[in-house]
Amino acid sequence: MTLEDGQETEGDNSKGESVPQGDQDLKENSERPDNETGAFQEDESSRIGHAQEEDVGYASETDNLEKMILSTGIRVGTPVRTKYMSPFIVRANPEGLYILDISKTLARIDIAAKFIGRANISKVAVTSAREYGKIPVQKFCEVTGATGIFGRFMPGTFTNPSLPNYMEPEIVIVTDPQADQQAVMEATRAGVTVVAVSNSDNVTSRVDLIIPANNRGRKALATVYWLLAREVLKKQGTIRSDSEMKIPIDDFETKLVEEAL
Repeated sequence: MTLEDGQETEGDNSKGESVPQGDQDLKENSERPDNETGAFQEDESSRIGHAQEEDVGYASETDNLEKMILSTGIRVGTPVRTKYMSPFIVRANPEGLYILDISKTLARIDIAAKFIGRANISKVAVTSAREYGKIPVQKFCEVTGATGIFGRFMPGTFTNPSLPNYMEPEIVIVTDPQADQQAVMEATRAGVTVVAVSNSDNVTSRVDLIIPANNRGRKALATVYWLLAREVLKKQGTIRSDSEMKIPIDDFETKLVEEAL
């Protein structure tokens, strides 16, 4: 299985924008009595007023979400930059850490969700060797129906049919192509598409679709998998809009010991 957008280096920044529908034909108003027309206009003005209030509320909610996403450090990379990740880096901050392009992160999440949405979700395998990625992966699988591979990734999982844990996934999602290199290598051998959350220092030569993001931080990983889960649910038709995602990002986050007490 191949992914058309998987190997592009620049990423798709363009986002489809919905075109608002035209106004309804209100020619019936001229045929109504004056008092009825006045009542209609009053109702129409009230409806428009409510719609404007909802738009303002949605815009405010969207702004708050964007600020929250940025506050998780999702775009903060490492002091190292590989040639594979250079197209996704916008600059280095004063501390010497490379900053990833958040617009490309969101665009790649959308592309991944579209691809996952067309697959048999039970055959989408997700794994994380990184400790902070295990809870996000677990929650992602719980919410979407994907299959999680927890604990140590056993060699032969994708390549040895004689093993009891053998599986034939359609898509493999990994949290870090370096830490999860065994899963990446076996998926490549089996001809399975690999989607990887990749930081500025990752080598992604075996990755079909890069999601550029901080894959070290617990809040960042929770945010990546929450965003991906939300988009997959939309593509599946489980939810219709962003606001219908009732599961908070906190549920995807690995809790520290002191927080759990």
